[in-house]
Amino acid sequence: MNLALDDYISIYIHQSDLIFTSYIKSKLAPFNLAPEQNLIMMLLWKQDGLSQNEVAEKLDKDKTNIARMSQGLEQKGFIDRVNCAKDRRIQRLYLTEAGRQLSQQIIPIAESFHETLCKNISEEELRQLRNILSRMRENLNKPS
Repeated sequence: MNLALDDYISIYIHQSDLIFTSYIKSKLAPFNLAPEQNLIMMLLWKQDGLSQNEVAEKLDKDKTNIARMSQGLEQKGFIDRVNCAKDRRIQRLYLTEAGRQLSQQIIPIAESFHETLCKNISEEELRQLRNILSRMRENLNKPS
């Protein structure tokens, strides 16, 4: 099989992700929030007090990366990292007042981004896309 560059779905997905990330990065920049940090904030706005490990699992990210991003969010005054009283190795992430208030500006941006991204795409097509992308991820996670 001799595939042309345009035939590689992974390249198409990667190029799309770069465009998505660039777009949302520009929208979040005025709030001093990186797209990956925003993912942590979105989780905390739904469930405050998650541990760094829980965040890493939910986002399927490396624990060290989550710890670094959490530290950045703490330095910006959006969260507090608190050691668990029962197990000092566990750090829980709690929103500060500034972090809670930030949701009023960021959630509408996230919803508008989602709406723009999914314009003219049916719920069925979105369901199929999620299914296909999930299967692709499973294909890579299965031992060959």
